[in-house]
Amino acid sequence: MSLFDWFANRRKSVPNSQERPEREIADGLWNKCEACDALSYTKDLRANQMVCLECGHHMRVYSDLRIDQLLDAHTWMPINEGLHATDPLKFRDRKKYSDRLREFQEKTGHLDAVETGIGKLESFPIALGVMEFQFIGGSMGSVVGEKLTRLIEYGTREKLPVIIVCASGGARMQEGMLSLMQMAKISGALERHREARQLYIPILTHPTTGGVTASFAMLGDITIAEPKATVAFTGGRVIEQTLREKLPENYQTSEYSFAHGFVDIIVPRTQLKKTLAQLISLHRPQALLAPSELEHHTPIDSHALPAQTHAFKLSP
Repeated sequence: MSLFDWFANRRKSVPNSQERPEREIADGLWNKCEACDALSYTKDLRANQMVCLECGHHMRVYSDLRIDQLLDAHTWMPINEGLHATDPLKFRDRKKYSDRLREFQEKTGHLDAVETGIGKLESFPIALGVMEFQFIGGSMGSVVGEKLTRLIEYGTREKLPVIIVCASGGARMQEGMLSLMQMAKISGALERHREARQLYIPILTHPTTGGVTASFAMLGDITIAEPKATVAFTGGRVIEQTLREKLPENYQTSEYSFAHGFVDIIVPRTQLKKTLAQLISLHRPQALLAPSELEHHTPIDSHALPAQTHAFKLSP
């Protein structure tokens, strides 16, 4: 073998740099911020409530993780989880509505776009609804309306504060008028909850739009929003084309809504659980406060409060 052949064979035995397998990184080990492109270790990011450690950007959180963030461990008890949508209009766009439902049920592991149940937040029992944006954009159809209505009615009956985490593209077009009727149904349940002097807090997350914004998202006794969340009724381009005017910068943000009185407070996700616990505590009847608390408690005019709650013990 000539020296040339030896070098040629040696070169063939060394893999081309383009053919070398890239170093494998465990799936989900790192997370890239869509706002600043910073890489964060997923474990650290979860510990920080999925808020970027570099720039404070609030990444989208889906219902299961949101429930874990808000509730005390092992206190979540789902209710009405067996409800699922039908296809009364036999609707079809690019595919049948029934097929679309089946596809998202398999993809998300949920039957529809909201999870409802009861649990404890810093030991306070609450009725909690969390919308699931992964499921057809968190759109509000008959099941979302029915589950939220039943949740609110349960909270009214058991004298529980109701908290709903909103994340939705609006009403579900595949159910036509049936989806629009949910706006009135949920709003009616909330009015009865208010008449019973119980607390309701909606939390506006990115995005909260359409029929959800036009109904229960804006009917809270105290309305909370996450930083830089999109809060709107319809798209900015549609509004500009209708009014033939240029919209202000950041028009459809939680900060703009706060500045114009549509939102009461903007709370970073890392402070959300603590803030909710404080609000619930302030709305407890004085009769339920411990004697040591009453000594240092400033009298509150109960008629000035938007709602009040009573103690409730969760079943084991």
